[in-house]
Amino acid sequence: MPAFKPPFIPSSEITPKGLYLGRRHFMAGAGAIGLAGIAPPALAALNAKKTDYVVGDTITPKEDATTYNNFYEFGTGKGDPAAYSGDFKPFPWKIKVDGMVAKPMEFDVEELIATLPLEERVYRFRCVEAWSMVLPWTGFMLSDLLQKVEPLGSAKYVDFRTAVRPDQMPGVNYPILEWPYREGLRLDEAMHPLTLMAVGIYGDKLPNQNGAPIRLVLPWKYGFKSIKSIETITLTDTQPQTSWNMAAANEYGFYSNVNPERDHPRWSQASERVLGTGGGFFGGGDRRDTEMFNGYGEQVASLYAGMDLIENY
Repeated sequence: MPAFKPPFIPSSEITPKGLYLGRRHFMAGAGAIGLAGIAPPALAALNAKKTDYVVGDTITPKEDATTYNNFYEFGTGKGDPAAYSGDFKPFPWKIKVDGMVAKPMEFDVEELIATLPLEERVYRFRCVEAWSMVLPWTGFMLSDLLQKVEPLGSAKYVDFRTAVRPDQMPGVNYPILEWPYREGLRLDEAMHPLTLMAVGIYGDKLPNQNGAPIRLVLPWKYGFKSIKSIETITLTDTQPQTSWNMAAANEYGFYSNVNPERDHPRWSQASERVLGTGGGFFGGGDRRDTEMFNGYGEQVASLYAGMDLIENY
């Protein structure tokens, strides 16, 4: 594995707009994909049923989706997760669900994969940095997992935390963010049928750089809400802190719904670069207009009825 390069950006600029990487950095990421994408047990086909949750857009090429990632636990560059996640061991893996529930439990992820109904869903995925993909996820509804622990009537929010493994996640040795990475949802968002706990992509188990062994996928929110390598889920009556809101509250709100009318302070959200249509790490390719709720308004707009979505960003 190549040696990990510490972040070169100052802490005051922890979310650079940069969509470009040097050729040498690109080659490091692409060259390591064979190692970073395999963790014991080796990638294996997942038995999932097809669903109607499919968009008509062309699916992003697998190589683009597995070499161009945000996963700061492995570095700040788009190629870093593929280049530096080869030592990460996603199995065996336990995920604890506790807090305001009747039956707090700890689950083995491989048992969840074997026992919960898996579905393959093709979702649009929109990054706050104004690029997008269309990805075939395999997973189960988060509501299926939460129902097992029986949320209490007092529960209003869901708090998620990523694992922190300094020996396997080189990025957490640097104060880029306050570790562990954390995210949160309202309970009704968490229980929505679009909210997916993904365990696979392109028909295989998740590669390390894509959030192995289990991650959240929220297709109507910006990508940083879809927390990776989840270790704990806690139900609470208090709105959880979230990593990017803690780091830069004026840029990253709690809801983070895709909204072309609410620009990031440093760039427009009115359009997006479609990854996999040319340009690669160096920009370019097709552009499309950004859709409200990333095109999932018919399914999720009712969750935010009466809310000011400029103020509640």
